Amino acid sequence: MKRLLLASVALLAAGCGHDYARSAAQIPVAPTIAAQPLPQVPNPPAPVAAAPAPQVAAAPAQASSRTDYSVPANWLCKPGTSNNPCEVNIDATIVKADGSTELQKYAGNPNAPIDCFYVYPTVSLDPFTQSDLVPGPEEFNVVKSQLARLGSQCRIFAPMYRQFSLGALRARMSGGAAVPTRGTPADAAADVDDAWAWYLANENKGRGVVILGHSQGSGQITRLIAAKVDGKPDQAKLVSAIVMGSTVQVPKGADVGGTFKSIPVCKTASQTGCVISFSSFRDNVPPSETAGFGLGRGETEAVCTNPAALGGGKATNPKAYWSTADKAWAKGKKIDTPFVMTPGLTTTECVREGNHHYLKVHFNADAADARIDDPATDVMAQGKPDPNWGLHLNDANIAMGDLVDLLGKQSAAWAKAHP
Repeated sequence: MKRLLLASVALLAAGCGHDYARSAAQIPVAPTIAAQPLPQVPNPPAPVAAAPAPQVAAAPAQASSRTDYSVPANWLCKPGTSNNPCEVNIDATIVKADGSTELQKYAGNPNAPIDCFYVYPTVSLDPFTQSDLVPGPEEFNVVKSQLARLGSQCRIFAPMYRQFSLGALRARMSGGAAVPTRGTPADAAADVDDAWAWYLANENKGRGVVILGHSQGSGQITRLIAAKVDGKPDQAKLVSAIVMGSTVQVPKGADVGGTFKSIPVCKTASQTGCVISFSSFRDNVPPSETAGFGLGRGETEAVCTNPAALGGGKATNPKAYWSTADKAWAKGKKIDTPFVMTPGLTTTECVREGNHHYLKVHFNADAADARIDDPATDVMAQGKPDPNWGLHLNDANIAMGDLVDLLGKQSAAWAKAHP
């Protein structure tokens, strides 16, 4: 019997409490669906559908129409636009183990020396197979949670695109009634390609660029990089690729090859032109044998690069940023900022277990202290954390502060190599 995976989505909740999490049962996109046009089958199996995406997707079928990215309204985030959701209050409260707090103010950098090109995960609540290009609270909230903080290191470009919607995905995975068709599955890939082409032609001007995404967005950037960047002249512009919540493959024992033929795995913070990829799971709920995230295939294994410890080993104080939402973060304290940091609460490490290579997350809970013990949001199935999905909803949260630091170092290294 097919299972309907229910999750309260932190991605949607970021910045506006849990209104969306409460009103919509959420299923994050499986990477199989993310990286290629939708398979032409009515009801694929549920958890196993989370198998890793093909490493280079076939050229998309004909799009129903093309999107003009010279129109500012077709960008979710873009420098110089009004009401930019990537330029909002993302201050954080640092909550220490003893319950004391400290305000951390955020400041973006409109003169950042590099750019970030981002494709967001499955969040659209549009009642059709493909979303429209009109942003709603769900798109605003996901960039607030996953992207806006990188604005201290890069100019941010995030196109709207006609993604495979959340309702369509939920119906497909549960075997429920299909949602009405709008457009074609090729629309999403065409939009991402067209946005990238417009950005290169009009905004890049020789600047270094970070290409990043999560889940369905990671599937799209994996396809884009393989087709348009890897081994092409524009590879010279690549500061790094950040592929979160999806699977990049390399030959076992190698740092390059597989999904990307000439883009190696990042091993140091000063390395550029490389890829960072990870999928996170709790240490006490490791991936199931059928979990697609972090799963190797034959002679290849999944890439796992811990942004807090690129060279390997445990990171004992990764700089996670959690959505404040309505959690009790410290006894007797009210948190007014949209985000919270919890130094020392989390330990992360890339590990190989069976056929999986993933980011293992441990929470250093102490029931005796004044701070929250477990800030994460799990994908739940039958009342328990689902080992097929792990901490998919929190991939970006867990790594956010370390990604900010890493982009600062990579930006300096790229500028030094490209005077």
